[in-house]
Formats: sequence, C-alpha cells, structure tokens
Amino acid sequence: MNVVSFPTATPVEAPAVLRTGDAPDSYEMLREQGLEALHAGRFEEAYSLFDQALDRARELGDPSLVDLAFCNRAAVSIEIHDPLEPLTELRSILVARRDLETSRLAAYNIARIYERTKQYKKGLFYARTARDLSELLDRPEWIASSHNRIGNLLLAESYFAEACEEYDLALSLFEPSESVRHAILLENVGYCRVVQGRLDEGFQLLYQALRMLRRLGARGFQAYPHLSLAYAHIEAGRYRDALRHGTRALALAHRVNDTDSIKYSLFLLGEAANLSGAPEEARDYLLQLQRDYYPDSPEIVDFLLVVEIRQLINIKA
Repeated sequence: MNVVSFPTATPVEAPAVLRTGDAPDSYEMLREQGLEALHAGRFEEAYSLFDQALDRARELGDPSLVDLAFCNRAAVSIEIHDPLEPLTELRSILVARRDLETSRLAAYNIARIYERTKQYKKGLFYARTARDLSELLDRPEWIASSHNRIGNLLLAESYFAEACEEYDLALSLFEPSESVRHAILLENVGYCRVVQGRLDEGFQLLYQALRMLRRLGARGFQAYPHLSLAYAHIEAGRYRDALRHGTRALALAHRVNDTDSIKYSLFLLGEAANLSGAPEEARDYLLQLQRDYYPDSPEIVDFLLVVEIRQLINIKA
C-alpha cells in the first residue's frame, strides 16, 4: 500500500472523508466507524465499513449521499486496491456537480490517484481544481489540504522550493489540532526544512509529527516521519540514529505493505550503514533492495556502495 506521499511517500496526507450531519443513523454510524478505523491506520477495516455505508446510501436512494459515500470509500480504495478503479466514477461525480463539497472531494481523490500512479502533471490539475472549489466553499481546512496535495505533487517532481511554498501555505491555513492530517502536514514541512538545510527546524517538526501520530495511535502513518528522520539524521551525520529510524520505517512499511516506503527505507539503511563503517551490513540491505526491486541489475549494489544514495533518490516520489 502506498499511503499519502511516501509516501510514501506517500507518500503520501490521510485520505479526506467528508462529515455529514443529516444522513440516517445507520449510514452515519458506519461512516463514523470507518473514519475511526482510517485514522488508526486500519485501512482494510475502514474500506469494509465505507463499503457498507455505500450500500446503505444506495438503499436510501439519495444520489448526493451515494456520491459522497462513493468518494469516502474511494479515498481508502486508492490506497489499498487498484488506484485507477474508482477514477471513472469520480470524474462523473466531479462533472455532475450535484454537491459542491462532494465535487471538491472527488477532485481531491482524483489528484491522489494520479499521485499514486506517478502522473504528477495530471495530479496537479485536479489538486488545483480541489483548491479552487475549496476556496469557493470558503473552507480553510480544505484549502490547506489542497495546498498540501499540490506540495506533494511538486515535491515528487523535485520542485522543492515550490513544494515548500505550498506546504507553508497549508500550514498557515491549518487550524492546529491533534489529527492525522495535521501530523502529516507537519511531517511534510519538516522534510522540506531538511531539504532546505534548516535541520534544527526540520527535526523539531518531524519529531512533533511522530509524537502526534503516536498519541493518536495511528501506526499506519508512522513510517513516514521515521523515513524522513532517517534521511535527516544522515544529513546531520548521525548514522546510528538514521539506522534506528530507518529500521523502524522498514518494519512499519512492511506492516501495511507500503512498497515505496520499503524501497526507500532500504536505500537509506544501506547508506546509513555504509557511512557508519559497516559495509557488510550496508551490502545486506542493498542486496535485499536489488533482489526485490531491481532483479535484473545485480551491479546496482556495488554502485550504490560508492555513491551518496540520498543524492540520487527522491523519497517523496
């Protein structure tokens, strides 16, 4: 599973799910339970609950509620199933414009589909559409989320300065809260600070994000700050700390089958081990990377042992 922008990358923000106050109790109960599971990182459980909520919406026969329920389920489906599967229906919802809030969520989810499938320019179009609709609705938290998504897509294209501007905009609009979305935004900003060479600020934000996710019990999202911290500690020359966070990121990524985060964890663990004076440990990590991701390129291991790996990869792509 590739969650958020890592990942990721995405890596990599928590899927957006709209709240509704006038739906029948049975639908609302399923939606609330799905949201609770989602924020705890229990993605399969969240998908099942949102799928039941969609069935209930169809039974009720309200087209607007069906659209909303489909968007809620799609937000999770994109992460754990074929990301392209809900694309056609999401486009139809966006074009129909039965409800402006649901249309905004459809555009936001489409942007995430293109982020997951690495079609970043298409993703930027829909992320900006989501931003424009959020501005029409005058919802600062949704405007912030849209800037965060735009930042993710720019970062994946290695437009670091532009991405940092989007994240800063998102942070300026976001109401501070104990939430998965706030934690992931802090992690994004923290990573950008590290890339900008502002290590002290970066570490502060990354540890803040990690502590918040721990308090929330959101284990499914904790790989991302660990991965960014591994990168940051390598930049700071603290290789054993980088190994500790890289190992944790790898274990958490395996738990949710986040293949991009697994791959980037192995890259960074290989570099951290090599720089710490443990070349055999580094070779073990890189051999695993080569076997699982580059089976036709056995020469990559020796190459990676003599270069600065982090200069060759973008852990947010």
